[in-house]
Amino acid sequence: MTETTRELWRPTPESIRGTRMAAFARWVEERRGLSFGDPTDYDALWRWSVEHLDQFWGDVARWTGVLDVPDQQVLTDRRMPGAVWFPGTTVNYAEQALRHATDAYPAVVAVGEDGDPREISWAALRGQVGAFAATLRGLGVGRGDRVVGYLPNVPEAIVAFLGAASIGAVWSACAPDFGTRAVLDRFAQIEPTVLVAVDGYRWGGRSHDRRDVVAELRAALPTVRTTVAVPRLFPDELPDGALPWAEAVADAQEPVFEPTPFDAPLWILYSSGTTGLPKGIVHGHGGVVLEQRKSGTLHSDLNPGDRFYWYTSTAWMMWNVVVSSLLSGATAVVHDGAPAYPTVDAQFALAAKIGVTHLGTSPGYLAACQKAGIRPGETHDLSSVRVLGCTGSPLPAASYEWVYDAVGTDLQLTSASGGTDVATGFIGSSPLLPVTAGELQRPNLGVAVASWNDAGEPVVGELGELVVTEPMPSMPLYFWNDPDGARYRAAYFEPWPGVWRHGDWLEITERGTCIITGRSDSTLNRGGVRMGTADIYAAVESFPEVVDCVVLGVELADGGYWMPLFVQLAPGEELTEELVGRLKAAIREQASPRHVPDEVLAVPGVPHTRTGKRLEVPLKRLFQGVDPAKAVNTGTVDDASLVEHYIGLARARGSSRAT
Repeated sequence: MTETTRELWRPTPESIRGTRMAAFARWVEERRGLSFGDPTDYDALWRWSVEHLDQFWGDVARWTGVLDVPDQQVLTDRRMPGAVWFPGTTVNYAEQALRHATDAYPAVVAVGEDGDPREISWAALRGQVGAFAATLRGLGVGRGDRVVGYLPNVPEAIVAFLGAASIGAVWSACAPDFGTRAVLDRFAQIEPTVLVAVDGYRWGGRSHDRRDVVAELRAALPTVRTTVAVPRLFPDELPDGALPWAEAVADAQEPVFEPTPFDAPLWILYSSGTTGLPKGIVHGHGGVVLEQRKSGTLHSDLNPGDRFYWYTSTAWMMWNVVVSSLLSGATAVVHDGAPAYPTVDAQFALAAKIGVTHLGTSPGYLAACQKAGIRPGETHDLSSVRVLGCTGSPLPAASYEWVYDAVGTDLQLTSASGGTDVATGFIGSSPLLPVTAGELQRPNLGVAVASWNDAGEPVVGELGELVVTEPMPSMPLYFWNDPDGARYRAAYFEPWPGVWRHGDWLEITERGTCIITGRSDSTLNRGGVRMGTADIYAAVESFPEVVDCVVLGVELADGGYWMPLFVQLAPGEELTEELVGRLKAAIREQASPRHVPDEVLAVPGVPHTRTGKRLEVPLKRLFQGVDPAKAVNTGTVDDASLVEHYIGLARARGSSRAT
């Protein structure tokens, strides 16, 4: 074992036997006459789970109390796309999320920059969800109608989502740091009936007024019949004609759950919009419930009363994962604020203060803590933290080492790779396995992950495309406004029909561990918050000084992330500090403040393919140190001489980073 794959943590046989994954395995062994070893052998369990999908998912449904059907009624059509799961059954996500009500511990703990943690009991959550659902029904909202939220990571977002889900309406959300254009690119295409909107939010100790954005959204969304106003900054003001949030949840009552079919639409998440408008990705009630029960209960070893935290916004699918911790009976911890405010160790301080058991963050945050020289395990009581999770981009080996040196030796560090596309993980953690530096532990149960080379052949010990060769229950039902499924198939099932190609570079080692080296496409993925380059281009190209531009999101070998914007200026224009400031301000306001470029650089031009597409992925690979001959096929470029300029920039940057 090399230094970069040094084992850093290993569960004991006794701890393995005490996990919920091992309990599930023993139950399956008794039920089916199988043997997975003692203590449970994860690889044996995984092989059974992907070779017998009907048995595995039927047993997950039965063991968790969600459904009980014969094996032959679990997966009646295995095609991808188009797999048919649990036909004729009904599952309501909200009913499953709220079924664990108890007085023993809260359902939600809310943390913000402006006050002490606030606990919300299960009874209060059920009462507010029931009230909001009744309000929606009173407004004429029914099954399939869209309810959207322009909301930060606050309890109101959970209540609104569960209220919509309980009546069979479809939820969708954007975070309030998104500008008007970015929100409309998402919401306008799904024609929402109700908009739940905040008047502002706090970030990094500052207040951000979003009343003008909300007014613009209301004016530009003609299908919205009702706006529900959630006060954050201006409690005494109400937009004209809006329904106050307090009134919408005033009549606390037990929810009445619509019996939604297994494949009824639950929510709409969004692709990054790299090649146009963000695609509306529709997931179903039943598939999400089973995937999140598997992920939370088995992989994360969530128990009732555990406190599950992940730093996220409502625009990232990790918000949906946090809410889904309710499905396992855990307490969902929501954090509205900047990740490193008031100090860089803010997330560790929060975990210590409220007794978080599962602390989730990003590689960038851990790297920032490491660079700041802090040692959270010495300055905070983190004895409650059993699992430290990390996702959003690859976690470098140095960060693994830092965690076990500066945070703690008794916790399990988990790095996961998945996606908005399936609202879950493909590869991640297991409480049955050791942790090695720089590697993800294994593919998840029920996920037939492989690494394929360009010829469509599985490879081990070398880099390939991450593919999934068998269906998953939470794969999208469809894309919004894609009646023939053409965009859906093009997004995931090319060049290999019937095989999901995700767009990540993956190496599966001889030991079965996995290494993700970044995106094989051009999605901007900063700290897990994805955005397409199209949003950036829309903001920049409005400037008369700019003729053309290209933005890159470059994952670096040391775990860093570099996001440059290259601009071709109009004749006679110069890239002044004033112009750079205006460009960054436009991106901040019109697209996202999380995707403001690190540098703005003037270039003589932007190379395109002969069909007019910017060379985003080839240029990105140049700055990752890939041999130019392998990174760019100049025969497909409209002006090959321009590529030479970027090769020079990449070499110069590589030399400067090496010194």
